[in-house]
Amino acid sequence: MKRFIVCVFLIILCFLFQTTVFKGIALGGIVPNLMIILTASFGFMRGEKTGLIMGFFCGLLADIFFGNVLGLNAMIYMYIGYTNGKFNRIFFPEDIKLPLALILVSDLAYGFLYYITLFLMRSRFHIEYYFLHIILPEVVYTILITLLLYPLVLWLNKKLEESEKRSARKFV
Repeated sequence: MKRFIVCVFLIILCFLFQTTVFKGIALGGIVPNLMIILTASFGFMRGEKTGLIMGFFCGLLADIFFGNVLGLNAMIYMYIGYTNGKFNRIFFPEDIKLPLALILVSDLAYGFLYYITLFLMRSRFHIEYYFLHIILPEVVYTILITLLLYPLVLWLNKKLEESEKRSARKFV
């Protein structure tokens, strides 16, 4: 129950920061994607199921408040969370290279999937422009913020795991 409450709190907090604080410090209209950081992090830290669930709720929140095609963000985030969960077996908390690489690839995938579903299907073929002016700057900004946010998410996950282990020992 504690993990559920913390996850809901994190989703809401990251969404609020992404839509308020980081909108105020946007670089050229580009905002880091905190929801990708959260979804990918929980995916490779906790596995496919947790990544999928976190992705669904992060995407659903984005769909509801951004007014896009309902379900598009939820589906993209779910795929990203589930795919990152596949890397749970090779994830080591003390190594930051894998999380950075996975978050980078996840943000690139999000940008391309978003482009394909909202622009390419409407015959807007300016992928070079979209990549250079939207996707790439967002990826760079997201990676820079990942260096600050990821250690906090990792620390919080460790504390929750320790708490769950203590609780489990009480009932044994």
